Amino acid sequence: MLEVLGPRYRTCDGVTRRGFLKVGALGLAGLTMADHLRLKAQAAQAGRALNDTAIILFWLGGGASHLDMYDLKPDAPSEFRGEFKEIDTNVPGIRISEQLPLEARVMDKISVVRSVTHTNAGHGMGTHWMMTGYVPTLEINDNLNPSAGSVVARMRGANAPEMPPYVCLPNTPPSANAAYLGVAYNPFSPGGDPNNDYFQVRDVARSGRVDLDRFKNRRELLSGLDKMRRDIDLQGAAEGYDSFYRDAFEIIGGERCRKAFNIHQEDPRLRDRYGRDSWGQSALLARRLVESGVTFVTVNMGGWDTHGNNFNELKTRLLPRYDKALTALVQDIYDRGLDKKVLVVTYGEFGRTPRINPTAGRDHWPGAASVVFSGGGLNMGQMIGSTDAKAEYPKTRAVGPQDVLATMYHVLGIDYRHEFYDGGHRPIPILNVGKPIDELI
Repeated sequence: MLEVLGPRYRTCDGVTRRGFLKVGALGLAGLTMADHLRLKAQAAQAGRALNDTAIILFWLGGGASHLDMYDLKPDAPSEFRGEFKEIDTNVPGIRISEQLPLEARVMDKISVVRSVTHTNAGHGMGTHWMMTGYVPTLEINDNLNPSAGSVVARMRGANAPEMPPYVCLPNTPPSANAAYLGVAYNPFSPGGDPNNDYFQVRDVARSGRVDLDRFKNRRELLSGLDKMRRDIDLQGAAEGYDSFYRDAFEIIGGERCRKAFNIHQEDPRLRDRYGRDSWGQSALLARRLVESGVTFVTVNMGGWDTHGNNFNELKTRLLPRYDKALTALVQDIYDRGLDKKVLVVTYGEFGRTPRINPTAGRDHWPGAASVVFSGGGLNMGQMIGSTDAKAEYPKTRAVGPQDVLATMYHVLGIDYRHEFYDGGHRPIPILNVGKPIDELI
């Protein structure tokens, strides 16, 4: 398999999560872009929705602390409530962490479901559940079922020609791949940090050593070889290859995809508002991509596995970057009139333990977690569901991973009961349980 590696984050199981794009089994020369396009076309069977909605998912890998962000318990004993205080937001009655001051100003454009729950405290299994809607029976870091992004790539494809349908920035988190849908529906990843001054995307531009004339000459040479192949292919089996090579040339030689990934075209002041770091610039690039025709973008924000020094890690490293990137993206989407078309969602594999451990950290806790929604034509400015006095379990309106995903599929116009067939030709629905969250619809 070809793996394009990116920045790391480490979780407590000792596994280093490195973003990667799996392209498929390689031969001597590897899979070309044309091969990838051909595989996708061969696999396409499902219908395509006739709309241009899109999703941006902030993946908070490691598991973000719900008690220190959206579900503070100021009246709980000190060993539970932690050191952060609540602040008012621009929605009367809604209060969130003092460490999210920017988000508090745009809460009318956000809804938070505080009662998301499941039963698996393992990173791999919890991630797979939240990414796919299916819980595996063993700890894994790849897909047994297709991720939501891969389902979207299969069911919807890209919203515009010459664009990939599914992208992970700056790299690919665990369980974000296509499983039995096939490698054609794995995400595209740029293989670099958008915050880098020299950031550019592999595979969507010609080599600097190949000018346009040479590139066209190579295409003509390939066309000549194709003609020879057709002449000797009495069955016409080679006939179908032309369109895939043509599409690959159009992406490499065209402008749309290269322009979308060119974050350097953005106003420096807007880039500053998002934050001059990997998370902020990936969020801005995600907005550029959905505007240009990408249907599903995952922004990989790993590093939330705060078993020790939880509060210092949150207030100095994690929450300021997250707060800045999310607030800038939400405001940018509304300012551009994209709030009916683009849904922003943020979550990780689980929440954190209500009881603070001896190293001032919080451990894995699938009993309760918070999920943020913004835009997508949904109802904003609400807190949905509640947890008990110590934020251990839902008190009202329990919501499962499948409900979160069903809401996302609803926005995209995808039938989440649609059945695929795995390698054993068994029918498997996109989701076998769950339904959209009524309060959001």
